[in-house]
Amino acid sequence: SEYLICGTERGVQQALSMGHGAEKVFSASGMVVNPAFYAAPKIDRSEYRRSLGLRAYLVTGLVMFGGQGSQDMLHIARRLSSFEGLQLIFICGRNPKLEAALRQMRFQIPVHIEGFTTEMPTYMQASDFFIGKPGPGSISEALLMGLPVIVQRNAWTLPQERFNAEWIQARDVGLVIRSFRHIREAVSDLTEPASFARRRANARAIHNRAVFEVPEILQTI
Repeated sequence: SEYLICGTERGVQQALSMGHGAEKVFSASGMVVNPAFYAAPKIDRSEYRRSLGLRAYLVTGLVMFGGQGSQDMLHIARRLSSFEGLQLIFICGRNPKLEAALRQMRFQIPVHIEGFTTEMPTYMQASDFFIGKPGPGSISEALLMGLPVIVQRNAWTLPQERFNAEWIQARDVGLVIRSFRHIREAVSDLTEPASFARRRANARAIHNRAVFEVPEILQTI
């Protein structure tokens, strides 16, 4: 009685190997992403960055860990607070303590700190790369907007998120590190011009249309 819609080829193969009939297993081009990411109007990145108190042409990283944020953001902030040639946007979600702690930090680079927002497509347009957890939603949103990603994978990574890190490495759309203690080295690697150009091109080559595909699939069931 079950039908499965899988966002990766590995998901399809797992479903078939578990005994689900091929007629009940469907493939989509990725995970479902909020339609707002497809409909977001294009922005003038330089002007928008200036409106946030940032520099128009500095490499810009977006740091986000879901709707509740994470203490990892403080560790990342400390390690990148003096990274030359970089600026950061921190999205804290519904976590006022985290937001307050970040605002109290002393940065030697330009930063913009935001709490909960519904303007993620705009913030991602203003950014060059993404730092966060290996959750399917965050990764899918970042890649849809053409942002290479940096995520952490270790013994504490949720089991259902571990393959996401493997997928990032296989598709060469970002970096996977064991600990955010190594975030400076990761950012240095990712933002090296040739490395960044390759991974950004790989990210932009992924055409996730799942939000439009899934209704069509459901219509056939």
